[in-house]
Amino acid sequence: MLNVDQLQQHYPNFDLNVSFTVEADEIVGLIGRNGAGKSTTFKAILNLLAPDAGNITLFDQPVTTLTPEAKARIGATFPESFFADSFTLQDIGRILQASYSGFVLATFFANCQAQHLPLNKPLKAFSTGMKAKAKLLVAMSHEADFLLLDEPTSGLDVLVRQEVLAMLQDYLDAKAGRAVLLSSHISTDLETLCDRILLLDAGQIRLAVTVDELQTHFGVLKLNAAQYAQVKTEHLLAAKPRAFGYQALTDQRQFYQENYPQLVIEPATLDDLLVLLTEEDVE
Repeated sequence: MLNVDQLQQHYPNFDLNVSFTVEADEIVGLIGRNGAGKSTTFKAILNLLAPDAGNITLFDQPVTTLTPEAKARIGATFPESFFADSFTLQDIGRILQASYSGFVLATFFANCQAQHLPLNKPLKAFSTGMKAKAKLLVAMSHEADFLLLDEPTSGLDVLVRQEVLAMLQDYLDAKAGRAVLLSSHISTDLETLCDRILLLDAGQIRLAVTVDELQTHFGVLKLNAAQYAQVKTEHLLAAKPRAFGYQALTDQRQFYQENYPQLVIEPATLDDLLVLLTEEDVE
């Protein structure tokens, strides 16, 4: 569905160069520290900036020449971008009705009411969680086939996050062939929802892994200096010094469990990938 081929963007102190795909019926999470290149990548996919090089296709069409019909198949959310705070959901519904042929006003209002969102109150009266739900409902309201979601659960408590993720999962389950690319700093959300994870670091895709592979094969070793000197390191993806010695990441957890039963080895999480495989924040 989405193909990003050698997307390049050059800045004075930063270079982005990435390639990846998102297939139909797939949810892909893009993770990385602040300044890793996530926002630049999202803007290029939406044709909001002209990259220095590379090709991006969506629905088998270059994003630079998408037809209005193809653009209507895209839904997107951004943390700091939405309708003006003076708008109500009734106002937004009328705008969407005039903009998208696949939008049904009655269905949109019913979905808003199902999430306990008032139709006649301005957005400035909404809580953070209510705004997050409204953003997602708008992105999904015109039956988009591809969703690009930048931090859709940022700033939400755990209960509201679960509700937002359930909304998204229900939407995907309702029709085959839909796909999602999303970013989040909340690793548990991505591990719950995503099929595959892309780790972006300093403008490069450092790691691409399915969530099943992460949970089955990846591990974190906690080693003192003597243990680190003795273990075979060819299956270690990274190791960083710690107060107790070293913390190391492997994609061969079973190898170390079988050959070094005395070691402390834990299943790896997305947070572990970020800590052990990425550089410090560049912003």
